[in-house]
Amino acid sequence: MKQILLTLSFYLVFTGIIIAQSSYRPDLFFREDWKETPAEIPVNQNHVQNENLTVQLYGPGKDVIKKSNHEKPVDDPFYIWSGLCEGNWMLSLKHRQQNVDLTGFAKVKFRSKQVGLRELRISLKLADGKWLVSDQSAGASKDWRIWEFNIQDINWHHLDPTGIVAIGPATDPDLSNVEEIGFTDLMPGGQSKACSRLDWIEVHGRPVIR
Repeated sequence: MKQILLTLSFYLVFTGIIIAQSSYRPDLFFREDWKETPAEIPVNQNHVQNENLTVQLYGPGKDVIKKSNHEKPVDDPFYIWSGLCEGNWMLSLKHRQQNVDLTGFAKVKFRSKQVGLRELRISLKLADGKWLVSDQSAGASKDWRIWEFNIQDINWHHLDPTGIVAIGPATDPDLSNVEEIGFTDLMPGGQSKACSRLDWIEVHGRPVIR
């Protein structure tokens, strides 16, 4: 009996240590893969796969942000495309019930492909209404590439959500209550030779009651 109790105690202690060690990394808050439906302009709520999310479009080029797909190559994803945007553009996603805490070991991951000097950046809308855009970005690639960003490594700039223009450094912004997470390359599109493409996006953070 003593042996059983000792074994059980050891198991509980060991399990507690494992849980404590792993809990500092936040879980997946949301992932968005766009619905496998025909290409359409502009992207809209009907294209959002995750029922917990709403899509928001911003900037002078917002009306022609495209949900794209091609028959060839056969593995062409269903993705967001900026090539037709005649002005700066931004797309963001918002959880219907919760905000998210992006402090600590929070991450954003996405699969994208940029050409023509386009650099795809993370954008955030804070609960107080302020917008930020990241200094780190996903650069040019001849094939689809998965990018992972540690939020605590990023330096942020204030963002004008009307013109989609960075307007100066943001010093130590509070990322504990973020309402929208999006992406932009801060540039107009230039057809297939100068554009950004995004296949899917993941946000790893802690839910915040809204």
